[in-house]
Amino acid sequence: MFTKLQNIYQLGCKELWSLWRDPIMLVLIIYTFTLSIYNSSTAVKDTLNMAPIAIVDEDHSILSERISSAFYPPNFTSKTAMLSTMDSEMDAGEFTFAVNIPANFQLDVLSGDSAEIQVNVDATRMSQAMSGAGYIQQIIQAEVNEYVLRNREVTNLPIDLAIRSRFNPTLENQWFMSVMRIINNVAMLSIILTGAALIREREHGTIEHLMVMPVTVFEIMMSKVWSMSLVVLIAVFVGLKVVIQGVLHVPIDGSLPLFFFGALLTLFATTSMGIYMATVSKSMPQFGLLMMLVLIPMQMLSGGSTPRESMPEIVQHVMMIAPTTHFVSLAQAILYRNAGFDVVWPSFVWLLGIAVVFFYISWKRFKDTIHTMA
Repeated sequence: MFTKLQNIYQLGCKELWSLWRDPIMLVLIIYTFTLSIYNSSTAVKDTLNMAPIAIVDEDHSILSERISSAFYPPNFTSKTAMLSTMDSEMDAGEFTFAVNIPANFQLDVLSGDSAEIQVNVDATRMSQAMSGAGYIQQIIQAEVNEYVLRNREVTNLPIDLAIRSRFNPTLENQWFMSVMRIINNVAMLSIILTGAALIREREHGTIEHLMVMPVTVFEIMMSKVWSMSLVVLIAVFVGLKVVIQGVLHVPIDGSLPLFFFGALLTLFATTSMGIYMATVSKSMPQFGLLMMLVLIPMQMLSGGSTPRESMPEIVQHVMMIAPTTHFVSLAQAILYRNAGFDVVWPSFVWLLGIAVVFFYISWKRFKDTIHTMA
């Protein structure tokens, strides 16, 4: 037993040295848990933010000026435009929205006649076009009502709603995006590292050395699993402490040891997947294509981007066998809502079962194909 553990340890150290000598993989690891997290949480916005809007004021009235001045940062960046150049500037992509206030608009509003404002939307900018059109409609309607009634009308509801945003009181977008990037990167990087480590053995011819050494397939596989899992766990720790809490100042109130225990079970499953995919692939390009077919659905359908409840029922059932589904569930509960083990234990049970099954399938596949990999 001691000899087996020593072999696993020595082979794992060999994998770490091989990774240390691979500058491309090192750059990928550093980027994935530093700049990738920062960019996804600060540069990629899923809400309206500094949307360029053109105002064509043909009325030049008090009401039109009120409407024009209502579009201000951080939601909009407004600019006065001419009707003759409005279409060409939108075609060139200079504006996402263009509001055309026609002549005699104020006169028509005060006289009770039909008054219309044209709003052009560049629908190719999907992230802002959908929400921006609703914002513009509400802003214009509020300014017109306030001008006509000489005060802003407040609707008195029969009930008093006390709305409180839990776990993210200020609704900061980067609080969610940064942590979710960490969660998604765990599966991605673990599959890449273990798969690349096995394919590197084949391409360098060292798989033949392993076959003649007094080690078993189980020991070879376990060495790759623990070494690559250790690298990912260290990268996750740096990403959480340095980037998320240090640079972005995102509060993490949950238990980090409990989160890392869940990440360890997830890595046990995803590294096994990486080894299985490497045995199927004949080269690194094939492995990359296969990884895209597996990883993208896992990330999109695991509940990180869209709640699982909004997906078709059959998709919900199928994704229960994916380790990322349960990892996203427990990670969100722990890091966002400070949940304890008594809340997330079902996800841990699922992850443990999935990890054991995936490891056994990968071990059988590796054992049957290792002699054909040389």
